[in-house]
Amino acid sequence: MANPVVGKIVSASSSYSLSNVAAFNFPVLVSVPHAGREYPPELLANLNVSASHLLRLEDRYADRLAASAIASGFPAIIARKPRAWIDLNRNRTEIDPDMVAGMDSAQTPNISRKVRGGLGLLPRRLHGAGNLWREKWQHQHVIDRMEKDHEPYHVMVTHLLEQIRSAYGCALLLDLHSMPPVFDEGRRKIGFVIGDRFGRSCHSRYVELAGVHFRMQGHHVQTNHPYSGGYILERHGKPARNIHAFQLEVDRSLYLDENLREPVAASRSIAEMIRNCCLMLAEQLSGRDQLEAAE
Repeated sequence: MANPVVGKIVSASSSYSLSNVAAFNFPVLVSVPHAGREYPPELLANLNVSASHLLRLEDRYADRLAASAIASGFPAIIARKPRAWIDLNRNRTEIDPDMVAGMDSAQTPNISRKVRGGLGLLPRRLHGAGNLWREKWQHQHVIDRMEKDHEPYHVMVTHLLEQIRSAYGCALLLDLHSMPPVFDEGRRKIGFVIGDRFGRSCHSRYVELAGVHFRMQGHHVQTNHPYSGGYILERHGKPARNIHAFQLEVDRSLYLDENLREPVAASRSIAEMIRNCCLMLAEQLSGRDQLEAAE
């Protein structure tokens, strides 16, 4: 029986795929860091749990939600390796030293709440499943993951945003994720969460416009709660330099089946909705650029 978590097993490949970066038709870059489905054999060989548990770490098929924007010409970067291999939305220091052989705990003196909960740079455990790995990872192996998969992704995001800013005078990173069904205090299901690190990674105008866009389509939208954004926004959002970044979380039940495993027909309409949001943001960014150039 085929492993349910594997899209394609690879021994070595690029850590990401790129689209529409030969020329920039829009000042918006789409990033999808958690939808990777290329599971390296050494990862699967060290599993302490059923491979199906790793699906919970994926932003399952979030790359499909970027398809309409990519087809319309928006530049995009999509991670190929899974979050179980390395979490691109974590700082390189967010490591649990107890899961790495040869690593001294003094090297990570300030362990974050996320790391303690098992969801650091290298995920360690999942609620209801326990520890994911049979044996500790070797320290050099972890360093190799950082150098070959984590840092190249971020270096490319920086490069692309700088190129877009050079072309347009501004740039916006839309960091696309998906979330399990969540509800607000009134038990109303949240369709989209827009995170901007409470205003630190993006001009409020773009976040507000995106929120209005999804609300007009009949969805309940919240900002920064329960997800405000992580390392990707911290590293790449620089509003003072007119490089903006926000995180868009999409309720998985909007585009996956009842088991939250496979895309359904509605995934196309959600992808189109995201494409239309990108178009609206691109128009706003280009208009602002023209106004600033005229001053």
